[in-house]
Amino acid sequence: MLGRVTQGTITNQLLRNINKNLGQMQGLQEQLSTGMKLNRPSDDPVGITYSLRYRSDLSLNERYQENVTAAASWLDYSDTLLNQVGEIVKRAKELAIQGSNGTNPNVALDNVAAEMKQLKDQLQGIGNSQFKGKYVFNGQFTDVEPYTDLTNAAKTLTDDFGLEYLISSGAPVRVNLTGNDVFGYPPSGVTAPKNEDDNLFHVLDQMIQSLEAGDHAGVAAQLPFLDTRANKILTQRAELGARVNRVELMEQRLKDLNLNLTTLQSKTEDADIEDVLIKSKVNESVYQASLSVGAKVIQPSLVDFLR
Repeated sequence: MLGRVTQGTITNQLLRNINKNLGQMQGLQEQLSTGMKLNRPSDDPVGITYSLRYRSDLSLNERYQENVTAAASWLDYSDTLLNQVGEIVKRAKELAIQGSNGTNPNVALDNVAAEMKQLKDQLQGIGNSQFKGKYVFNGQFTDVEPYTDLTNAAKTLTDDFGLEYLISSGAPVRVNLTGNDVFGYPPSGVTAPKNEDDNLFHVLDQMIQSLEAGDHAGVAAQLPFLDTRANKILTQRAELGARVNRVELMEQRLKDLNLNLTTLQSKTEDADIEDVLIKSKVNESVYQASLSVGAKVIQPSLVDFLR
């Protein structure tokens, strides 16, 4: 048996439907004003889960990109310094060949020795180079100047630990070279983890002493050590180049990943403005129609006649 339908029942149902249409129109207007289809978790509980995941991945990706930029800058600076060291070795070899010529008078040898000393000063300056306030060639002791005593520079032991930047999950890359990697470990007779007689400071010291003593043969004897050190510097530059290539490849990969994640986030969060506009206009028409129908459905009451 059907229940009795009263005017109040009709009115309440009409108001519920009108409020429903009004709520839908409000939701569409909110999407238009914010440009987002996810304005609160209740809009799409599943979608908000993906949205938070994409935001987290993007944030992590941005940190990796910052590390890639910092690593590339450090590697480029180190390569520049190695190039300068290579030029000094090249010039030192030219001077050594000139000084080993037995026809040169002592005055010429003294001039060569003076320039050798200038080259050694330049080496110390390179060895104490800083990048963004950090000493480049002293391992993890970036706040400690490695070559403070030019007289005993050949005996200096720098920190051997590397600086690493995490450029991807589980993918650290070392960005620094130590002073002993570049200039050499102390020569024989000095207590050290290992000894290298082609230590660049030591070789220059030996040549300067020989030049000041007029010992042409002593100068010539150091030429092979200059060659071995030059080869080691080239090896270090090649290793730096390999690291730079790796960082550049990772940089491109992170850019691609960032674009992919941004696209996925946009599909999850952003509103389709054209679609929302159409729905909004349709909903507005439905709302206006419901108001019009409601005005006809709700009949005048006795109070209206008493006015």
